[in-house]
Amino acid sequence: MRPLRRRTPAIRVERGERLLADAVAAEGHLGGTRDALYLVRSRDGAAFELSETVRIPWEDVEAADWDQETSVLRVSEVGSWGELRPAHRFTLDEPGRLLELVRERVTASIVLQRHVSIDERRGLRVIARRAPRGDRPVRWVYEYDEGVDPDDPEVSRLAGEALAAAQQDVGPV
Repeated sequence: MRPLRRRTPAIRVERGERLLADAVAAEGHLGGTRDALYLVRSRDGAAFELSETVRIPWEDVEAADWDQETSVLRVSEVGSWGELRPAHRFTLDEPGRLLELVRERVTASIVLQRHVSIDERRGLRVIARRAPRGDRPVRWVYEYDEGVDPDDPEVSRLAGEALAAAQQDVGPV
């Protein structure tokens, strides 16, 4: 009698994409293509096929943190200032090549990241993110340090100047 192998469910990816790496987690199944991270979260022990697939384009992944001690991958999405950012947590016993793919794809989506000081301790970052295919315009976002109020006129002025300088440095994209 052969030992039972754990069957990994297929992740349905968008047309034109191909799964490059995947891993089964206690909470579901994760996979990555050139263009996006796919999350299939199992619902209360339901079969993966009954679960919803979430597609997160790489340029929308703000951070992906791996805790080797707990085998937990945390993925947070780009959000709007003052709003709760979507975050995902998966426990991976065997991450395989998925972690390498996540690092490479998120890093590749960053065109520019520049810190601008507001005072001696705080500031903001101007960040330009691009889709891997290059079929969408570069998206410019701000990330504010804790305690920085984006509605403050001086912060707004400095942010606008930093954005204009960054866009000039990057040139037409």
